[in-house]
Amino acid sequence: MYPPDLVKPMREDLTRNGFTELHTKEDVEAAMKKEGTTLMVVNSVCGCAARNARPAAVHAVVNGKKPDNIYTVFAGVDGEATNLARSYMVPFPPSSPSMALFKDGELVHMIERHHIEGRPAEIIAENLMDAFEEHAS
Repeated sequence: MYPPDLVKPMREDLTRNGFTELHTKEDVEAAMKKEGTTLMVVNSVCGCAARNARPAAVHAVVNGKKPDNIYTVFAGVDGEATNLARSYMVPFPPSSPSMALFKDGELVHMIERHHIEGRPAEIIAENLMDAFEEHAS
């Protein structure tokens, strides 16, 4: 588990932009029961999360057609919440960072770590915004 002081600014990259953190299994269960479109970002301490994933997620929700619900879990910190969130992303293997878009609880779009590493945040954001346009109301 990472020290709280280390991950605080990484969490705030998303929360100050409207993402709700899910810390427990119960939080994830409640979130996944919500109707509409839900973006779930699996946050991470890695460099590609800081440089690519978090900026892309923020850009997409600020500039695109916003999903009804936007959440984040933090890999390596909120283990049970992250594991449960990842269970909704099957058949994709666990990866962090990653982003999943759900519509009424059904997975409709997935961005895995290998789609994030080495790609500019702008390209990842465009991918998300295209998915929002297709699936969000």
